[in-house]
Amino acid sequence: MLAYILNRLAQSAVVLVLLSMVAFGLVLLSGDPVSVMLPVHATEQDRQTLEHEFGLDQPIGVQYLTFLGNAMHGDLGRSIKFDQPVVPLIFSKLPLTIILAVAACALAVMIGIPLGVLTGVRPNGVCDVLGSVFALAFISVPSFWLGLILILVVGDYFRLLPVGGTGDVQHLILPAITLALPSIGLITRLTRGSVLSETRQPYVTTARAKGLGAGHIEYRHVLRNAMIPTVTVVALQFGALLAGSVIVETVFAWPGAGWLLMQGVFARDVPVVRAIVLIVGALFLLLNLGVDLSYRYLDPRIRL
Repeated sequence: MLAYILNRLAQSAVVLVLLSMVAFGLVLLSGDPVSVMLPVHATEQDRQTLEHEFGLDQPIGVQYLTFLGNAMHGDLGRSIKFDQPVVPLIFSKLPLTIILAVAACALAVMIGIPLGVLTGVRPNGVCDVLGSVFALAFISVPSFWLGLILILVVGDYFRLLPVGGTGDVQHLILPAITLALPSIGLITRLTRGSVLSETRQPYVTTARAKGLGAGHIEYRHVLRNAMIPTVTVVALQFGALLAGSVIVETVFAWPGAGWLLMQGVFARDVPVVRAIVLIVGALFLLLNLGVDLSYRYLDPRIRL
């Protein structure tokens, strides 16, 4: 077990280095951040001074090696827009994004898995048809459009819930629903397919021949075996919710890491964008490792 974990961590370190190269290269294509920071009447001397302050006058290779060396010591740079270290800035916003992603993921699991089981154990029935239609609709609807509709209908017309900012639980409801609906559709479809495949296995026929009840077979045997691909997708969806909350946070003015990323993109704040990409990538890698370790407990036949 320990050797497997150490091996995966070594692989993750390599992936993070490759991700840092991609992030470093792509951000350079976004434009010149110095032009955004300088006033209209700035001189060439002012430009050179600012470039030297942020190390932008160095060759790209030197900039990347400096960035990588600082990152190994926990220093991901200083924000150009906010004029403060990037790491404390991101970690001050990240809890709000995690709260939003956890709420959306919990909502997706609580609705998607039971709905997938219900449609999978009774294929081609009324519940299966309606559940499949709703699941496909949830997957297909863009989050930004759904968020705007919820703001107009629930927030503006009926005035039932607040439509922006943070505060109590009411501020979380609309963003969480908007973020969760595509995941609900995906988890429902995946759970349905896994359950439908498991119900056709010989052990289900044997269980029925022994006289076990339908509920016992479905939730004691079928669901546990069908959960392996579902757990994988749920964990990856949680990572996708962290990364995909950018649009939802912008629509609902939710001041999390996604909102901060958009601010960094608009202001060409290179350190902020790079740091958020690396932090989200690291979270993805940790989630993948956790999913792989959970397989042994879901199915004792699986060995690492």
